[in-house]
Amino acid sequence: MIKYHSEIKGAPKAIGPYSVATETGNLVFLSGQIPLNPETGEVVQGGIEEQSVQVLKNISSVLTNLGLSFKSVAKTTIFLTTMDNFGAVNKIYEEFLGDSKPARSTVAVSGLPKGVLVEIEMVAVKS
Repeated sequence: MIKYHSEIKGAPKAIGPYSVATETGNLVFLSGQIPLNPETGEVVQGGIEEQSVQVLKNISSVLTNLGLSFKSVAKTTIFLTTMDNFGAVNKIYEEFLGDSKPARSTVAVSGLPKGVLVEIEMVAVKS
């Protein structure tokens, strides 16, 4: 059985026909989060640091509301519009995830929704 979560408190609503998170069995798939302020739906002001912080805050809200944490994450994929931002994102990512070290891929893409600089998706495991 698949359970769809279209709205999650403290996280932006999906900007298209998809769910913020989907559960099946003990797996939870988090859709890519971009740096949207969950209250306004607008992209946060600032550069890669501010955008990365907002993305990880949004993901933290999704995980928390599903009874999970960054320690539950098994796989992360990070999308960047330029690999020049890899170091800055990596530093902020490490601050948020702490001792959690899920498998991860980071890829450069030609563009992201709303012209943002970063998008992050995760797969978590419910115990």
